[in-house]
Amino acid sequence: MVSVAVLSGSPGSPSGRVWLEGSSQTPFCESPREQVTESPESGLQEHYSNLCMEKSQKINPFILRILQEVDKEIKKGLAAGITLNIAGNNRLVPVERVTGEDFWILSRILKNCLYINGLDVGYNLLGDVGAYYAAKLVQKQLNLIYLNLMFNDIGPEGGELIAKVLHKNQTLKYLRMTGNKIENKGGMSFAAMLQINSSLEKLDLGDCDLGMQSVIAFATVLTRNQAIKAINLNRPILYGEQEESTVHIGRMLKENHCLVVLHMCKHDIKNSGIQQLCDALYLNSSLRYLDVSCNKITHDGMVYLADVLKSNTTLEVIDLSFNRIENAGANYLSETLTSHNRSLKALSVVSNNIEGEGLVALSQSMKTNLTFSHIYIWGNKFDEATCVAYSDLIQMGRLKPDNTDVEPFVVDGRVYLAEVSNGLKKHYYWTSTSGESYDHSSNAGFALVPVGQQP
Repeated sequence: MVSVAVLSGSPGSPSGRVWLEGSSQTPFCESPREQVTESPESGLQEHYSNLCMEKSQKINPFILRILQEVDKEIKKGLAAGITLNIAGNNRLVPVERVTGEDFWILSRILKNCLYINGLDVGYNLLGDVGAYYAAKLVQKQLNLIYLNLMFNDIGPEGGELIAKVLHKNQTLKYLRMTGNKIENKGGMSFAAMLQINSSLEKLDLGDCDLGMQSVIAFATVLTRNQAIKAINLNRPILYGEQEESTVHIGRMLKENHCLVVLHMCKHDIKNSGIQQLCDALYLNSSLRYLDVSCNKITHDGMVYLADVLKSNTTLEVIDLSFNRIENAGANYLSETLTSHNRSLKALSVVSNNIEGEGLVALSQSMKTNLTFSHIYIWGNKFDEATCVAYSDLIQMGRLKPDNTDVEPFVVDGRVYLAEVSNGLKKHYYWTSTSGESYDHSSNAGFALVPVGQQP
C-alpha cells in the first residue's frame, strides 16, 4: 500500500451547520444539475480547484497539497492501493485543518477514485457535517477499506450516521472513531451495526465516552459476530464499583472464538475483574492480544493471570502498563513464564511499582523461555541489579534493542538504563514526523499480532 505523507497545521473554524434528524435536509443542497462530470484526464488537484470554484468554496491549501502528491504518485504508475494521509496533528508546517465544508468537496473528489483505498483525516474539524459526508463516501466509494476519523468533534448524531451506512457496506475493513464523543447513543448504533455487518474486521471506539449500556451491547453482539477480529473499547464512562463491563466481556470471551485483539484500557478493572477475564481465557482459543493497561490491578490479580497462562496457548501479547502488580505480581508471572508458558511473546509492565527483585525475576525468565522476546519495564524502580540484568540480556543478544524500552549506558563504571521510544503501541495517538509511520519497534503489539492490512 502506498501512503501519501503530508504536513498539517493550525486549526480552522468548525462548521456550525446542522440538519434535522430523520429529515432529508442535508448541510448543503445539491441538485442534479449541480453534479460535476468527472474528467479522467484531469488530475485530482485540478478537479478539486474547479469544484471549489463552482461551489464558491474556499480552496484549502492543505487538501490541495495532498492531491498534488497523489497526482505525482499516479504519474509514477503507483495508482493502486493509495492511502491519503490528511491527519491534522503534524506540526511541521502550519496549514488549515479540514472542516466539514472542506470534506464535502473532498468526498466528491474521492468517491470515484478507485485507486484510493485508505483515508486518514484524523485530528481535523469535520464535526457532524463531515460525518454526514464521510457516511456518503463510505456508501459510494466501494474500494475504501480503511477510514480514520479520530478526534474530529463528531457527536452522537454523526456517529449514528456512520454506523447506519455500514449496515450495507461490505468493503470497509478498519474504522477508527477514536476520541469522538459519540456517547452511549452512538455506541448503541455501532453495536446494532455489528449485528448486520459481516465485513468490518477492526473497530476502534476508544475515548468515545461510551456508556455501560453500549459496552454491554458490544459484549452481547460479539458473542455471535464472526467478522470482528480487533476491537478497542478504551475509557468508557462507567459508574459504580461492580465491574459490570468485565463480567459481560468475560462472558463474551467464553463464547467468541474469532476475536484476536481486545483493548480494555481505563475500565477501572480491579482484581475481581481480571479474575473474570482470566476465567474466560481458560475457554477462549482465539484471543492473542489483551490490553488491560491503566487499571487498578494489583499483585493479587496476577495470581489468576499467571495461572491461566500455564494452560493458555494462544495469548501472545499482554499489556499491563500503569497498574500496580509490584514485586509479588512480577514474581508470579516470572515463575509461569520460566516453567510453563511457551506462547507469550510480549509483556509490558511499564509503571507498575516493581522493584529490583521483580524486574530481575522477569529478566531471568527470558533466559529459559526463548519464545518470550519483548519486555517493557520503564517507569518502575530500577536498582543496580536490574540495570546489570537487562544490560546483560541485550549484550548477549537474548533481548534485541528494538524489543524493549530501555537502553544501557555506563557512567563511572556503573550501568544505568535510559528510556527509548519503543513499546506495544507508542503511536496509537500520533505518528512520527520522520521515518516510517508504522514502525515495528514502536508498535510491537500490532506487528506481533497483525489483524488484516495495516494502514
